[in-house]
Amino acid sequence: MIVERVVEPSDEVVAALARLVPQLSPGRPTPGLVELAEIVAAPGATLLVARDRGDIVGTLTLLLFRVPTGIRGFVHDVVVDEAARGRGVGEALTREALALARTAGASSVHLTSRAEREAANRLYRRLGFTRHETNAYVWRPD
Repeated sequence: MIVERVVEPSDEVVAALARLVPQLSPGRPTPGLVELAEIVAAPGATLLVARDRGDIVGTLTLLLFRVPTGIRGFVHDVVVDEAARGRGVGEALTREALALARTAGASSVHLTSRAEREAANRLYRRLGFTRHETNAYVWRPD
């Protein structure tokens, strides 16, 4: 298995996201070529994919940004294909994201994970993430 950064939008990545995103967030729209191009071009955004025998079996998005207190990171939309779970895909993606964050000088990397994603939560704790007691708020336009 290899983990690589997506540097150009492609039909292959669009198709992989169309297959993977519903496994993470059913009913959410999946990006087409235009949206994928926006993700790839966005400053501070890194879209990683994991390949097993050439096939994309997982993805993770890392956002790095500067705030007055330093460089922060946030991991979003980690998803591993159901058929590839338990084979270290999520770990490989997360380790690569953390290495990129470390190289960029990030003082912290944050993520959220639903409680029912037990395997993912175990992975994050094993990789050194600690549960942060806070109030998380979400705003959504009407």
